[in-house]
Amino acid sequence: MLLSLAWLREFTPYDGTPQALADRLTMLGLEVEDIHDPFAGLSGVVVGQVLTRDPHPEADKLSLCTVDVGGPEALSIVCGAPNVAAGQHVPVAVIGATLPNGMTIKKSKIRGQLSCGMICSESELGLSEESAGIMVLAGQPVPGARLAEALGLDTCVLDVSITPNRADCLSVLGLARETAMAFGLPLTLPDAAYPETDPTPGDQSRAVAIEIADPALCPVYRGKRIKNLTVGKSPDWLRHRLVAVGQRPISNVVDVTNYVLFELGQPMHAFDRDILDGNVVRVAPARDGMRFTTLDGQERTLTDRDLLIWDAVKPVGLAGVMGGENSEMTERSTEVFLECAVFDPATIRKTARRLGIPSEASYRFERGVDQVGSKYALDRAVSLILRTAGGQALSGVALAEPRPWTAPRLAFRKARAEKLLGVPLADAFCRDTLAALGCVLGNEHDGGVDVLPPSHRLDLEREVDLVEEVGRVYGLDRIPPVLPAIARSLDKAGESPHAFWNRVRAWAVGVGLREAVNYSFVGHADLDLLCLDAACRVSVANPLTEEQNVMRPELAPGLLQTVRTNISRGNADLRLFEVAKVFHAAADSETGCRESSRLGLALHGGRHPEGWPFPVEQAGYEDIKGLVENLLAAFQLPPAGYALDGESPWLSPRVELTLAGRPFGYIGRVTPEVADAFHARRELWLAEVSLDLLAELAAATRVAFRTLPVYPPVRRDITVIAPAALSAKAIEDAILAGGSAILEDVFLADLFVPEGATERNLTYRLTYRHAARTLKDKEVDREREVLAGHLAKVLPVRFS
Repeated sequence: MLLSLAWLREFTPYDGTPQALADRLTMLGLEVEDIHDPFAGLSGVVVGQVLTRDPHPEADKLSLCTVDVGGPEALSIVCGAPNVAAGQHVPVAVIGATLPNGMTIKKSKIRGQLSCGMICSESELGLSEESAGIMVLAGQPVPGARLAEALGLDTCVLDVSITPNRADCLSVLGLARETAMAFGLPLTLPDAAYPETDPTPGDQSRAVAIEIADPALCPVYRGKRIKNLTVGKSPDWLRHRLVAVGQRPISNVVDVTNYVLFELGQPMHAFDRDILDGNVVRVAPARDGMRFTTLDGQERTLTDRDLLIWDAVKPVGLAGVMGGENSEMTERSTEVFLECAVFDPATIRKTARRLGIPSEASYRFERGVDQVGSKYALDRAVSLILRTAGGQALSGVALAEPRPWTAPRLAFRKARAEKLLGVPLADAFCRDTLAALGCVLGNEHDGGVDVLPPSHRLDLEREVDLVEEVGRVYGLDRIPPVLPAIARSLDKAGESPHAFWNRVRAWAVGVGLREAVNYSFVGHADLDLLCLDAACRVSVANPLTEEQNVMRPELAPGLLQTVRTNISRGNADLRLFEVAKVFHAAADSETGCRESSRLGLALHGGRHPEGWPFPVEQAGYEDIKGLVENLLAAFQLPPAGYALDGESPWLSPRVELTLAGRPFGYIGRVTPEVADAFHARRELWLAEVSLDLLAELAAATRVAFRTLPVYPPVRRDITVIAPAALSAKAIEDAILAGGSAILEDVFLADLFVPEGATERNLTYRLTYRHAARTLKDKEVDREREVLAGHLAKVLPVRFS
């Protein structure tokens, strides 16, 4: 937001320095990024008085002028403008001046005559885009005076960065309110009074009625008819002020709407009343697929989510964004229908961004416009149009306000404010601050006071918003930094989600994995490829790209993208992990979303480093299952349960994991079709486990010391011939359930599947140990025979 200091002073009598104002606004949360002179290019331009004007002896279209610029001698200047004449006061660029267009003025000879300066046109000074001749100054300015001072240009402009919640400060009035509050100054609104003319019977037949299809999209729409006006060039003061804030002057009527937009923050649009068909203006959505040409001459394809302004027959404006080419004001226009409305911010934002036509109007509508203040803004615009374009304002206002604005009733408690801000506050300060913000204070109750925010402060919705206002006016820089007291026992020190995540990361790095860090956003297309449930997805309201339009419900999409990126860069041997949160839609959650912590693993390519002495083998199920087992062992947790799940559309096989009888995660091999989409030409294995469950069980685990065994172990192998459908885990569980008191450990030592056989040989290594004595071979052999009999009884197995 560009703020002219001279314009600001028309609202409040601030007489301090620009830097002091910038510092105070910044401390109020309105950061001033720069203070500059928009007319710095005119520093070498002064007022000159043409003393004589004679024809150039060598050129018919040139004039030889002598010009008084306040110096000891008049300057001789050759001028090619047809309108130069003796007695005129004109802008003169003296030798050494550099104009806004980059031209540097030098002493030169033109057709044999010395020229010691340049008499300038408005276009050469950057005050207009085009001009027919030199600029002739009104009045009797003093020769030699700086042109910027003689014209009363706004030579001090502050560039203020406005946060999205402070839509009220996107105007001179809004920033004047802040200035008046900060320095204890009065605030004066400019005059908006104007005379009205009663319409003649013929005019009454052209009165306009307003129809609003959906009050949620347009809570209020006002319109005013002005007839017998003359569309033309705006007066200097209006054009120069718009130029100072970066706007291009167009015509008096359009310039007034832009002037009021910057002055009061209310966007407006002027329709040529003679072009509007019928006596009705409708605010209604577009039809899906319809085409509409805007003021910039571009044809736009609309959807039924775009809002249009219609006359009785056709659309005439894209509501809140840009007017239509078919209803714009031209030099032939004599009657205007001036629109002043409030539109739904979300609708305007989506339309402007989808069509790629952001405007000053949409920028303000997107953030919210003062509905109550729109009435004053319309009056102000009408008064300025009558002042600059003439005409008569017809009595009456075309109005539809199906949803009047009502102030939310908030409660402000000083004790609550002191607790949140951490500083003591005086009652009088709190009341004075809220009153200076425009709030209406009501009855006191329960240690607080009722507060009604003003209509221009749409961001004041809760008590904490009022506390923030009191805090910023008090001065956030005055609040000392104090660490809050935290009551925490020493035995819990260091236990936090981040601390646990760091433990998991340390484990993963220790087993040779590399960390992947991905965005929390993925694309619906990626989730569709994995056939993930659409009901659990949390879509992003305003995504950065279509590839990042949903919060990830699993880590797999991001890990697969990382795999693709690495493979495309020639790195195919991957051992990756990611520690992050996933997001699922949850209607019972306050935010509509449930977050959980996950650990994701991905293996692709070789099991070992390339080259001697390592064998050439590909990573497989044993590797990723071993990582899960190693993780549980590292946190002193019992083994997980593994169950084959054959219903996954993108993992084959898919193994469901349970821990302590609760779902823990999964292990799976990505199907070739899905793996190919991510450039994986070898087996690609993924695992994903719940860190929330892991942290909960790890916190409940108590590590106890046990004395090392004194007596040696005795080992025996047993080879079981079992059907291929019987899992190794079922056999292991049956061995452990055999009931031997001296069986210490069992693990699968070998697996052999004869070619074409329906059975497989599984060799288990059994470890026996007695805590009080050394075991004898006969004793161990007897235990092994008992175990073999037990297995033959409970399982369909035999022994080699």
